[in-house]
Amino acid sequence: MPELPEVETIRRGLDKFIINKKIADVSILCEKSFRGNKDFILGQKIVKIDRRGKALLIKLENNFWMMIHLRMTGQLIFVGKEKFAAGHPDGGFTEEMPGRHTRVYFEFDDGTHLYFNDLRKFGFISVMDELSLATDPFLTKLAPEPWDMSKDAFWEMLQRHQNSPIKAVILDQHNIAGVGNIYADEGCFYAKILPWRKVSTLSHEDADLLLEGLCSVMQASIDSGGSTMKDYVRADGTKGSYLEKFAQVFRREGLECARCGSEIQKTRTAGRGTHYCPGCQE
Repeated sequence: MPELPEVETIRRGLDKFIINKKIADVSILCEKSFRGNKDFILGQKIVKIDRRGKALLIKLENNFWMMIHLRMTGQLIFVGKEKFAAGHPDGGFTEEMPGRHTRVYFEFDDGTHLYFNDLRKFGFISVMDELSLATDPFLTKLAPEPWDMSKDAFWEMLQRHQNSPIKAVILDQHNIAGVGNIYADEGCFYAKILPWRKVSTLSHEDADLLLEGLCSVMQASIDSGGSTMKDYVRADGTKGSYLEKFAQVFRREGLECARCGSEIQKTRTAGRGTHYCPGCQE
C-alpha cells in the first residue's frame, strides 16, 4: 500500500486539480466503498485537502469532510482535459472511466470527474462532519508523525516498549504515525541500528539518531515524489524515484553497502521483509 510519503505526494498532486471544484453528482457502484450520506457532499465545493497518516482528508465548504483511505489497491483517477492517476495501477489508468474496478466516482460542475477504483475493495471513502472527524477511531488512535514528535517524546514512547524489537515499535501507528516498511528499514540503517534489536538496548543517542533518520528518509522520499514500487504511481501518472536515488538497503539485498562495502542482507522482522547491512548496523 502507499506509505505516508506516497500519500503526501498524492495530496499535493490532487490539490492542483480538484480544489474549488463543486461536486455535482456522486455515483456509488459499491456500497462497501462509501460510508455516510452522499447528500451532505452534493453541491459542495472542495476547499482543502489534508492528510493524516496514510489517510487523505478532503474538506468541503459546508464543513463536512471526506476521508479517503486507499488501503492495498486503491486508486484515484482525475479525468479532465488531461488524465491524472494516483495509487495502484492495475490497468485502470488506461481504461475508459468508469472502469471495471471503479467503486465510486464524482462529477464536478465543470464536467470533470474523480474516480475511486479499488481492486480488492479494502479502501473506502467516508463522509463525516467536524465532530465525527475529531472522534473517528481510525484517526484518534494515530500517534504523532515523526516531524511532530520531539526527541524526548520519542524516547518516552520507546521506554514503554522495552522488550519489543525496534522495528515492530516504529511500525505500530499507535506509537508513531506514517512509518511503513521501507522507511523503518531505511531509518534503522541511518541510525546504524539492527531492526530486530530490543528497545532496551538503545541509548538516548541511538534513539535521537533513529528519529532523525526517519524524518530524513521520509522527507527525501516526499521530495523525490515517493518510492517507486511496481504498483505505485503518483498524482501526475509518473513514478517516484526514492528507491532508485536514495534507498540504501530496501530492495538492495545482494548489493554492496554504500557506507561500508558489506553485502546487504534480507531477513524477516516483525512479520515483514527486512533489509539491513551486517557490516555497519549493530
